[in-house]
Amino acid sequence: MMILTEGLANLIMQFAGLGGFEWIIIVALIVVVFFGVRKIPELARSFGKASAEFQKARIEAKRELQEMKSQGNNVGREKLETIAESLGVDYTNKNDDELRAAIELELNKTKQ
Repeated sequence: MMILTEGLANLIMQFAGLGGFEWIIIVALIVVVFFGVRKIPELARSFGKASAEFQKARIEAKRELQEMKSQGNNVGREKLETIAESLGVDYTNKNDDELRAAIELELNKTKQ
């Protein structure tokens, strides 16, 4: 699917003769048309707040994971599921060790 999408994108770019910078301008113009000039700062603030909230949740989850590691394996399943849910990790069909590994992987992935 990804190869098809990349191929389609390359075909469109070759067909239209537009490079990356021109596409950025086109997207910016579409955003201005749809949302208007007055809404753009509000949208940027909302995006910034959402991004900051995500970072806070990631840091909190990392802190809780470190706390769990220091306490050993006595952490309840509910706590693991809460952390997994805050990071967007699917916790169904996973035992506690698999869930810990998935949480750690997600934390390391979002850090980069």
